[in-house]
Amino acid sequence: MNKDKQIELIIRKAVNIFDEESLRKLLKSDKKLVVKFGADPSRPDLHLGHTVPLRVLKILQDMGHEINFVIGDFTAMIGDPSGKNKTRPQLTFEETRKSGETYFKQVAKILDKDKTKILYNSEWLSKMNFKDVLELTGKYTVARLLERDDFKSRFNNNIPIGVHEFMYPLMQGYDSVAIKADIEIGGTDQTFNLLVGRELQKDYGQTPQIVIVFPLLVGLDGKEKMSKSLDNYIGIDESPDVMFEKAMRIPDEALETFFKLTTDIDSKVYKKWINNNIFEAHKEYGKEIIKMYHGESFINDAIKKYQAKAQKNVTDNIDTIDISRKLPLSVVDLLVDTKIATSKSDARRLIEQNGISLNQEKVKSPDQIITSKDLNDNYLIIQKGKKVFIKVIFI
Repeated sequence: MNKDKQIELIIRKAVNIFDEESLRKLLKSDKKLVVKFGADPSRPDLHLGHTVPLRVLKILQDMGHEINFVIGDFTAMIGDPSGKNKTRPQLTFEETRKSGETYFKQVAKILDKDKTKILYNSEWLSKMNFKDVLELTGKYTVARLLERDDFKSRFNNNIPIGVHEFMYPLMQGYDSVAIKADIEIGGTDQTFNLLVGRELQKDYGQTPQIVIVFPLLVGLDGKEKMSKSLDNYIGIDESPDVMFEKAMRIPDEALETFFKLTTDIDSKVYKKWINNNIFEAHKEYGKEIIKMYHGESFINDAIKKYQAKAQKNVTDNIDTIDISRKLPLSVVDLLVDTKIATSKSDARRLIEQNGISLNQEKVKSPDQIITSKDLNDNYLIIQKGKKVFIKVIFI
């Protein structure tokens, strides 16, 4: 991919850029840029939501720019108040450092570890004296801090705001001053903090960084943003079978967004999968993220474990039908015999509409024949749509 295509890809993925014209000029220049990405180590596991900006960092890294992965071990002692309706419990410095150390291994699954600088903001924030802190706080007013939605909401609803929480965006912003960042990347929930860094750089006599904001990935609940604290996440360091099982639980309406934000699969390809067979599209997504973060060799085993677990869950809680038909048997006749279809033409219609599965596998043709090889011991599971399951025992 040439430089122009890389630039367009970055811009296309972004929700907001402050400002786009300056970004284009910087990226087209020969200057090696300092690109900042901050991470809160209070919860050390990276999930697919984190990979949205990380994958853009990889593009910038491939363009030859310096990626500064800033672990907020010092700011984590405050706890990011973004989106929170109450003061977060404070962590000790030792707790934040211990969590931060797990990041490097996970980040290396996306970024080139030999070309990535891992920094801890305690390196500069812990060295500030009270005079330095007063100077920093003098750069911003309370009125401006209260423009932040979560602070404004808590203030208007008489929900306490600790003075130390006002320090969080200033400290995060000062990180940009400390490393002289040219570009900072983050999610939409970090927009205010990222722009504080841009303003502080002006106050400290630096060229203000370009801020690039990316969308937040919705979680498996389909409502809130992906978050470990909400237990609606897919962790990039989770086992392949767990990743696959969670991929199958992504809400149907969110699957296209997952493909778009977290994979490199062409949109024409995944849209065709989704339109043709949403169940198979989920499987393709699960296979892709396993390949990305573990390797292709782990895919088949993860699928087998998922199918075994899914089948056990089904067989433990469904109706059972005994039939005395001999095999081989056409799937159309089986659907009629089990009364899943009212007639052979109804059975064909259900199959042609991708509405029938046998043992978790879609029936692709009305001409399919069931043999003894298709059975688990002496039975198989028929699924109609998403909710109708029947265990058929051949006697």
